Amino acid sequence: MRLNLQTDYALRLLSHLAANQGRLVTIAAIADRFHISKHHLTKVANVLARRGIIETTRGRSGGVRLVRPLKAIRIGDVVRCMENDFGLVECMSAEGGACVITSACRLNGILAEAVGAFLAVLDRYTLHDLIKRNKSLEALLAQEAA
Repeated sequence: MRLNLQTDYALRLLSHLAANQGRLVTIAAIADRFHISKHHLTKVANVLARRGIIETTRGRSGGVRLVRPLKAIRIGDVVRCMENDFGLVECMSAEGGACVITSACRLNGILAEAVGAFLAVLDRYTLHDLIKRNKSLEALLAQEAA
């Protein structure tokens, strides 16, 4: 299983905001920090804002910041909101696919259980666990006060 690029960017963005909690941070600053596309990061920020995880402020002194406490942002929830398809094989897709053995195959159920276990593990961790229990990462991501 591989997470999509938007999920990766969402976790980076949230980690950066967690390390700079209470500050308004620009998308440009985060994109520069991670050497990623500002355009793609903006799309990710919009998804997170619609989900109520971050807030965005437009304008010259605008930026993004966390809305929820770090302990309330579960990694599993972030992955679920950014990933649009957990169907690992054709028969797990919404359309069901065209595999001729689907009606008798048990693989679908086994893979669904595995995805559930994967998400259950991610649900045990929060943004607090990623940042506040990792002083080295927090120091790497902390911005100097403007």
